[in-house]
Amino acid sequence: MKPRFLSFRPEAITFMPSAPIGPPIAGEPIYMTYDEYEAFRLIYHEGLNQEEAAKRMKISRGTVWRCLESARNKVACMLVERRPLVVTSAPPRPPEETGT
Repeated sequence: MKPRFLSFRPEAITFMPSAPIGPPIAGEPIYMTYDEYEAFRLIYHEGLNQEEAAKRMKISRGTVWRCLESARNKVACMLVERRPLVVTSAPPRPPEETGT
């Protein structure tokens, strides 16, 4: 995988939905990678186009598009399904199954 250049210090970030009254709503988290987050941030927060974001991240425009598409889908799922969103370097891997 080609390295991506990010403009923030990577550390896990968690967004939790909550009801107006009561405890936070918990569910199976959705995991967004740092490069998806960065593409989303550059395009929707900073207002760059995909070509400019690709130059900033030092990756192809196609890779930015794939990161952005994935990030948009994850944000939509988080909002509609009211699930936590975790921005992290990589989603946790499920424990390996042992054959019996």
